Amino acid sequence: MPGRSFRFAHFVELGSTNDEAMARARAGDPGHLWISAERQTSGRGRQSRPWSSPSGNLYASLLLIDPSPQALAPQLGFVAGVALIDALGAVTPDVPVALKWPNDVLSSGAKLAGILLEGSSLPSGGFACVIGCGVNCAAHPDNLSYAATDLAARGAVVDAGALLAALASSFANWLVIWSAGGNFAAIREAWLARAAGLGGPVRARLATGEIEGIFETIDDIGRLVLHGPNGRVTIDAGDVFLDHGLRPAQQQQAAAKGAADL
Repeated sequence: MPGRSFRFAHFVELGSTNDEAMARARAGDPGHLWISAERQTSGRGRQSRPWSSPSGNLYASLLLIDPSPQALAPQLGFVAGVALIDALGAVTPDVPVALKWPNDVLSSGAKLAGILLEGSSLPSGGFACVIGCGVNCAAHPDNLSYAATDLAARGAVVDAGALLAALASSFANWLVIWSAGGNFAAIREAWLARAAGLGGPVRARLATGEIEGIFETIDDIGRLVLHGPNGRVTIDAGDVFLDHGLRPAQQQQAAAKGAADL
């Protein structure tokens, strides 16, 4: 994979760039392909949540075929996060951005971008991984249960095509560093350096309920590690909310337990 050049396919409109990429994979596309669209009619995020897709924003998906041993492919979500933060920094250096576990980009606490990672076994016996990136460049929805924003609202006029070019360059660099999963330690370090809420209170919504704690780190396979009133908690999947505000006694207890375990 290192040294290979990306290919690009751009559309005025698609149902979903992720769906287009996966359809091409199943038809035998060799991968290393960026699919982008000016707008999507069926854009989605995690858990099939609708993703508002008006013109002016970036909607792009990278198709990779057999990018790593299949068990390590979920690490690409973290590779994508680091690459996207760096691309945003290259084109909008004055807009503050940070990563929220597991797959969001925030600006001043509001959601600016999301990443959707999907994989599928192929008829050929290979494995396709699609990494979708949606960035609010010119507009954002305002009827959500959480704060959202866009680059224009932050004072930055950014062309989606220019952002995609920066993202492709950054992604190529981080794929080499990742080394097909052989160097996730470097990705983890870079991700944590760009993380929102590290060391602060968070609330994690899981299928089994909610957990509050102090965001300590992500572990060596990317799981969220919290310190709560009852000790350390490791989370595989869930929705995370920052600045929820633990009671002061909870924060002090969690922080003390975290320090003792480090």
